[in-house]
Amino acid sequence: MSYLKFDRRLIANLDESLQREQLRTNRMGAYSCSTIVGCNTRKYHGMLVVPIPELSPNNHVLLSSLDLTIIQHEAPFNIGIHEYQGDVFSPKGHKYIREYNIDVSPYTIYRVGGVIMRREQIFCHFSHRLIIKYSLLEAHSVTELNFTPFLAFRDVKILTHRNEHIRNEYTTVQNGIGICLYEGYPNLYMQFSNGVGYESAPHWNERIEYIKERERGYEYTEDLYVPGYFRCTITKNKPIYFTAGLEEIDPEELEKLFESEQKSRIPKTDFRHCLYNAAQQFYYRPTPTDGYLLAGYPWFGVRARDMMVALPGCTLYCNAPERFERIMNTLMPIFTAYLHQEEMTTKVQNLSDPDIGLWIIRAIQLYAQWSGNAEETRKRYGNLVWQIIQYYRRNIHPRIRMTENKLLFAKGDGRPLTWMDAKLNGKAVVQREGYIVEVNALWYNALCFMGGLYPDEWEKDLKALAQEVQKSFTDTFYNEHDYLFDYVMPDAPRDQSVRPNMIFAVSLPHSPLTRRQQRNILDIVTRELRTPKGLRTLSPKSEGFRGVCGPSQYERELSYYNGSAWPWLLGAYCEAYLKINGRGGIAFVERILIGMEEELQQHGIGTISELFDGNPPYMGRGAISFAMSVGEITRALCLLDEAKTEISNPIIRYL
Repeated sequence: MSYLKFDRRLIANLDESLQREQLRTNRMGAYSCSTIVGCNTRKYHGMLVVPIPELSPNNHVLLSSLDLTIIQHEAPFNIGIHEYQGDVFSPKGHKYIREYNIDVSPYTIYRVGGVIMRREQIFCHFSHRLIIKYSLLEAHSVTELNFTPFLAFRDVKILTHRNEHIRNEYTTVQNGIGICLYEGYPNLYMQFSNGVGYESAPHWNERIEYIKERERGYEYTEDLYVPGYFRCTITKNKPIYFTAGLEEIDPEELEKLFESEQKSRIPKTDFRHCLYNAAQQFYYRPTPTDGYLLAGYPWFGVRARDMMVALPGCTLYCNAPERFERIMNTLMPIFTAYLHQEEMTTKVQNLSDPDIGLWIIRAIQLYAQWSGNAEETRKRYGNLVWQIIQYYRRNIHPRIRMTENKLLFAKGDGRPLTWMDAKLNGKAVVQREGYIVEVNALWYNALCFMGGLYPDEWEKDLKALAQEVQKSFTDTFYNEHDYLFDYVMPDAPRDQSVRPNMIFAVSLPHSPLTRRQQRNILDIVTRELRTPKGLRTLSPKSEGFRGVCGPSQYERELSYYNGSAWPWLLGAYCEAYLKINGRGGIAFVERILIGMEEELQQHGIGTISELFDGNPPYMGRGAISFAMSVGEITRALCLLDEAKTEISNPIIRYL
């Protein structure tokens, strides 16, 4: 029985099937993404979407789609699908789909009269190359195929329209063509394993619409260029392979390359292996030595905070410690240069946000817990931890300083300072500044973590500092209603809003709170913020709550951190729940994670979305695949495993 399988009844209902998107990446920043029926609903969708840094920092859609027409007895059946102006779908190729399956690599089964066709797709690792395998399973007569490519050659954020600047020349290569529509772009090579005929029939396919962009309030209509079409005959037991790439390839290698790539895939047979597979999609190796995690697909790049939060779950807890080490080895010189205020050029965004150093220490702490080896952690990362702590103590950062009470105080110019980074008119929607609760929980935890790495320095210098931070934290944040203020500005009215960031003061190994205080906080988070899909960013009882994210950009910015539910926060929540309730919390946490499992069949297939509405039915929103969501849910699964098997090592746990 397939784990991720969709039958013809769901696929025939476009209201359902167009909400489900599949994504494959190549670990070099490129991807292939569309809905499960092959109808593009976003400007970010495309079969071959690649980075071209010389043109822009964004990815670029080269091959938007490839329509297949099956011909029997001179009768054509186009199994593609596009939406045009007026909610018109043409052709309606989804009606021929009998099954869509994504257990190893995505494949679709089509039935057209007496023809049964299987289409399998692979996006090659570490190469900007797509391969599609077409297999004829059943046919009662000669079967011909026509392949029609729809080309875009544009930035993912800019739609293209009919124009006179296009270059319609093409070059003939072995079993295919090479084409480049605009100056500055690379050639796109489209080739087949078998000999094919090519008919040049250049024209524009106009007024294609992308409904997701329409919903989001953006431009949503595009014209795509069709250079011509390929034609061939297919027989049983002799598949045809199509490839699109930036380099010409020997067609005889396609079958072998396809099989090799398929063998390297993680079968998506259950919840855990889907998360492992999803975690791989964020891995980004632009060079043989560097490594990063992309924040999410289809529109995010490398963001410092997202990378640090997601890193342990997407590497260590997916049995890929070598990726953790590669990414940290890439980041350490970059962040060390930043600490020393040296000029640098880097792919990492938001490196100067005031809390980044604390999230780096948290990732290193999780490495120490995972490895159980304090000496190895100290050898690899101890110096960086020490430098970060001294950086905060010396008040070098322009937007955060340690005040007399030893807490960290963040002050800016109205722009976001933390992970709650939605903006309107350049200003943070939620202007969290002053003493920020998770920043100072991370600060206290980082100081205590140093006690496990450098006991002598801890006793001599940091123990007294940590004790002062502990007292000041409670005095500043804990209120008479038994929860924590989200942020505190001295000499200003205290915002009583109930927000999820206080959960870190419970979940972190070193909490500045008493056991009773931790339980009180866990209780209010459970009552007011927990949903089946994550923690709300604001309680429904608090002023300004927005339970639905959207539809306009303005409404989305307001709702992201005023009620939307974020799955990544479940990592800290599950950690806190198991910490406070022990074995008694196992069944509850298990139910939470089972509730997330059903999301693998929604929105982004086999992965977890960026956020969800804060009100039922908790619709998935934002990026279809988000590294923080995948990483923290994966880590929560491992915490649950640990609780079930009663693994307990106080030395490791409290590093």
